[in-house]
Amino acid sequence: MRVCLASTSPARLMLLRQAGIEPVTQSPDVDEDAVAAAAAAARGAELAPEELVLLLARAKAADVAHRLADEGSFDGIVIGGDSMFALGGRVYGKPYTPEEATRRWHEMRGATGILHSGHSVFRVAPGEPLVEATATAEAAVTFADDITDAELAAYVASGEPLLVAGAFTVDSLGGAFITRVDGDPSTVVGMSLSTVRRLAAELGVTWTDLWS
Repeated sequence: MRVCLASTSPARLMLLRQAGIEPVTQSPDVDEDAVAAAAAAARGAELAPEELVLLLARAKAADVAHRLADEGSFDGIVIGGDSMFALGGRVYGKPYTPEEATRRWHEMRGATGILHSGHSVFRVAPGEPLVEATATAEAAVTFADDITDAELAAYVASGEPLLVAGAFTVDSLGGAFITRVDGDPSTVVGMSLSTVRRLAAELGVTWTDLWS
């Protein structure tokens, strides 16, 4: 049973490897901003974070799953995911710039936010229709209230928070600034392994059969 990760995220790849799975990876061809804008226009309002991460996870997984199905030789599952961080009623994706990362960390210091993670798993088999299972997962993240400005500046200067949802990690340099995680810890890394296991089971796939 093969596994394809519909993502180029190093964190998601690391999670699967730590769980005993060596996936192939494919980058989905999805314009996330366009997908989100179209969904908001259709509804007449912005989507809630848990809806948006699931929408994007499904779009990414579907793109890769259909490509593999068209090739006709892949037999396994395709996993797609997306994450966003909500704090004080605002939703944060990747900050991209040091200035934005610094601004966010001044807000997050001593606060608790919610990391929303969407998951889509497709069962792909030669000659069979695609079947999908989806779910969201959430984890509450509390940040230390005694982080100094110098520590924040050094963390931002490391470059780590610029390209991750919420501008933080829990499994690398940012972990020392987090005092509590309520929920599946792997959700904060980028993908809830327990959720993916459950979705695979819904598709008739036993998790241990995916071990390398």
